[in-house]
Amino acid sequence: MNVETDKLLKKPNHVISLATSAMLVDARVTVWTGTKQDSEISEEVTTAKKAERDSGKFVKHLLANCPEHKRCMNYRQIVYNWMQRRSYDWAGSLRLLPVVDYPKFMAEYAHHEKTFYELVDTFIQAYPVIVSNRAFALGDMFDRNDYPTAEEVRAKFTINLYRSEVPTGDYRVAISQDAVDDLAVTYERQARSLVETVLTQQKDQLVDIMRTLAENCAVETVSENGELKVKRKKLYESTLTRAQELCETYREFNLTNDSELESVRSQLASVVGGLTIEKLRDSDTTRVVVHEGLTDILSKFGV
Repeated sequence: MNVETDKLLKKPNHVISLATSAMLVDARVTVWTGTKQDSEISEEVTTAKKAERDSGKFVKHLLANCPEHKRCMNYRQIVYNWMQRRSYDWAGSLRLLPVVDYPKFMAEYAHHEKTFYELVDTFIQAYPVIVSNRAFALGDMFDRNDYPTAEEVRAKFTINLYRSEVPTGDYRVAISQDAVDDLAVTYERQARSLVETVLTQQKDQLVDIMRTLAENCAVETVSENGELKVKRKKLYESTLTRAQELCETYREFNLTNDSELESVRSQLASVVGGLTIEKLRDSDTTRVVVHEGLTDILSKFGV
């Protein structure tokens, strides 16, 4: 391999940084929706409406209005939302997770896994009674054969975490010389696009958390019945904790050493570093200082 080819086959530095400072994760939750298409009822309806066969389909909701089942279904969305907050777009369901966040991520995943299976266990325990009640709710549409056994249903609810390294192997070493130039440009463009997407998400997360915390820290003095009263918005410890966590994460996870990201991060850290929710709740002065500090940071960056 000549020197020029060797240069072309080297990865951009930021891709190497991605491979060493992050990993790929995918939390997959499967559930039983409790729906079943009924061809007999579908045919009855289309016939009654004088429509062609297969013009419509009737789907039975076997567990409609079942709170135990609904909680299991809703928790799938909770896990999805958590993954969106904790990680960054990569490819399909695979998400990019900073290595520095891995311990916290795993602790939170363990909590979600435990909570999900507790909800499933509660649902399965109630399942026989639920099926019996559905016989009354569905009337003539009820068919006991539509309902699997409790053991079969239990197996349909799973939560799994998949982890892998960011790929470091470069497949281009096996490509002919004629294709090297084109692939190198394409590879660089794709890598840059991914990094820019992560960077945009990081900045958006900082802006969102600052806006939320600034709004919650606002203190307003109003006059009611001739008396001055202080109105305070409710403060959430999770919001403050998230702001502090982002400061710590982005101190080490700044893939391109972006100066704007670091500037926002460091200024936010100077406002919330060492701050406790108790101090915020107990001191109107602290609230005002934090509110003004965050508002100033946001204004500097035109948001």
